[in-house]
Amino acid sequence: MAVNLGNTGNTRHVERAAVGAWEVAERYREFSWCQARGRSAAHAELSARISQDPELCDLLSGSLPAGGAQQPELLLAAVRYLDGPHAELGPRNETAYGRWREWTVRHWNEVRAVIMQRSPRADEPGHCATLLPLLARLPQPLALLEVGTSAGLCLHPDRFRYRYRHLRRYEDDGGSGARLTEAEAAAETKAEAGAPESPLVLECRTGWTADELPGRDRMPRIVWRAGIGLDPLDPAAEPDDLRWLQALVWPGDEQRAARLSAAVEAVRAAPRPRLVRGDLLHELPALAAEAPPGATLVIFHSAALADLAPARREEFTHLVRSLLRGRPGGGHWISHEHPSVLPWIPAPAHRSPHPDDARLLTLALDERPVALTGPHGESLHRLPGAEDVAQGRA
Repeated sequence: MAVNLGNTGNTRHVERAAVGAWEVAERYREFSWCQARGRSAAHAELSARISQDPELCDLLSGSLPAGGAQQPELLLAAVRYLDGPHAELGPRNETAYGRWREWTVRHWNEVRAVIMQRSPRADEPGHCATLLPLLARLPQPLALLEVGTSAGLCLHPDRFRYRYRHLRRYEDDGGSGARLTEAEAAAETKAEAGAPESPLVLECRTGWTADELPGRDRMPRIVWRAGIGLDPLDPAAEPDDLRWLQALVWPGDEQRAARLSAAVEAVRAAPRPRLVRGDLLHELPALAAEAPPGATLVIFHSAALADLAPARREEFTHLVRSLLRGRPGGGHWISHEHPSVLPWIPAPAHRSPHPDDARLLTLALDERPVALTGPHGESLHRLPGAEDVAQGRA
């Protein structure tokens, strides 16, 4: 029997397209349910409606390369960046979604261009509040090298101001960021550190003692700053870069938007760190070699490795170990990732179940866990043995 190869090829193409659209729909459904729900009502609703829109999912799968370009954060940020409809609040009914969809399809070439040119990596300066206690205890001065940087904001921990407050109980916090009256805040403050006149004040709840926290006279002394990123930005000098970072902040998260603006102001007058564009594994050895002798090299990253394949994370781990072993005087590695990202680092035991446990990050020094932290640096939960790790003791 004769087989029509042309029709067979076309059928397979249609089948592949259908599978691609289904995978995009599943990606948006998972994003809505697992990531956006409870954090951004606008993003949760919008991504859920996209997941139920076969024609739009077909457009996304057919015109965007599979992988990173199909991340929901990129599409949602690109439309906000271009001042699409409902940029701040998101659609709140079917009619509003229809307007958002119509605008997005009509401007698809512009939206796609932004998606292909930009990265969803957004700096979170709040992470400095959880990194600072470790940085302040390492042998000074420091040479900071951030892997997976976006705009290098976390390379300036000495330009921000910090207020560490008492964490009453693990169950009370969960990164809620509840506001206190001025009297309550003063009563709960354990330590203050950093630049007194900084426009950015980072507040962090912690069970660590005042002796374990940095003070005004115990700040890290940084003599070199560098970072590696796929698309390094300069929001202090380039308004368009700042606009993109602002578009990445999820609607409804006014506190994060305010932190970003204040952090950019805080570093505006500072010398720019050396930011290298490229693959982190390829660029890391040469950049680490530029760190000045006599300074403690600190390779660090915060919520930056999740998009790497597991095999590349292992390769990265071996590379960091090798670089630090080969450096005269050694150095240190601070990782700040979700426990699932570097599973060979011992997972800290949770003291009690909490709805926000899944979002906590593990802060580790040289592959030994020190603390569990809120995803935006809002809390620092001390782990058993943290003092010994920070002091370099077994």
